[in-house]
Amino acid sequence: MRVLLADDHRLIVEGISNLLSVYGIEVVGIANDGLEAVTLARELQPDLILMDIRMPRCDGLSATRQIKAAQPEMRIVMLTTSTESQDLFEAIKSGACGYLLKTVGRDAFLQALRDVEQGVPPFSPGLAGQLLDEFGRLSRAADSVRPAQRPAPQAQATHEPLEEEGLTERQAEVLRLVSQGLTYEEAGEQLGISERTVRYQMTKIMDRLHLYNRAQVLAYAGKLGLN
Repeated sequence: MRVLLADDHRLIVEGISNLLSVYGIEVVGIANDGLEAVTLARELQPDLILMDIRMPRCDGLSATRQIKAAQPEMRIVMLTTSTESQDLFEAIKSGACGYLLKTVGRDAFLQALRDVEQGVPPFSPGLAGQLLDEFGRLSRAADSVRPAQRPAPQAQATHEPLEEEGLTERQAEVLRLVSQGLTYEEAGEQLGISERTVRYQMTKIMDRLHLYNRAQVLAYAGKLGLN
């Protein structure tokens, strides 16, 4: 994996660079602000960008939007100290495929990078729940200004795809547990399935999230009652 680091804190950058090199991950470039990140993303074509949010000249959210507009396939994970729900939500809307806090431990950080390689979006514990809370809040706000509609029928206990929500019952169960802060291993233990199966289901869930537009994402998150 070839990684571009975008962060204006030198000690943090040096620490991450050293850690990645020990595990055979190449740091192909370092950007000190968002504008440099945009330029280096285009020039270096990294496999992954680890992007801070608070940076001079151009913040990480703006940089992410610019990079994704030009290179939609680019994988960007926010690596930040911000636990604010608004930053989390804006990061995902901007195109980031994951959100990690700088307080994350070494093993969890390296596992997050492996998750990215496997197509599983990484989130620090509890943040997926915050994201769903925000989806639910906006969904309820949208419902309050829309004409009354016939309530959707309750989903049956089946693993067949739910026609309206686009998720299987198992995927809804996995997403609910992970959004509550459980690890993939812990979620698998509760559901009686392997950690590998949980990872696979999360991959399918996030594929669906990216296939839907914003309004559909907000609607099904609220309907599933995951917030």
